[in-house]
Amino acid sequence: MENDFYYLTRTTRGDIIITSTTHDVIRGRKMKKEIKEGPLTETAFLILLAMYKPNHGYGVMQFVEEKTKGRVVFGPGTLYGAINNLAKKKWIEPCPVDPEERKKDYIITELGRAQVELEMNRLEEIYNIAIETVKGGAKDEKDI
Repeated sequence: MENDFYYLTRTTRGDIIITSTTHDVIRGRKMKKEIKEGPLTETAFLILLAMYKPNHGYGVMQFVEEKTKGRVVFGPGTLYGAINNLAKKKWIEPCPVDPEERKKDYIITELGRAQVELEMNRLEEIYNIAIETVKGGAKDEKDI
């Protein structure tokens, strides 16, 4: 289903439902095959963020190093292994190839965007718990 688009919806109970353009609904335990419910690795999360616009391996390295202010620097083996895994999961896909270009660009898919959304929600929840616990309920940065 290469041309399938996925839509992320949250129910009133807080469950996440993924619906595709072929009207298949992925939810609950079945959702685990397509959508990972647990935390993403920092590597996977950063690569997915770098792929919101077409990007190649070296561009991803630069994006991550810049955004993390040098805290995270990928070696080629780590980066290309992770890119291959994300492509196998259909969270990123190759962009149409320009015959003149040597670099292979990738872009995030709808499934990849759903993963990022889930991870952002998970991180926000953890952040709010930490603020509530450590700072006694302060939610504004100025209160920290």
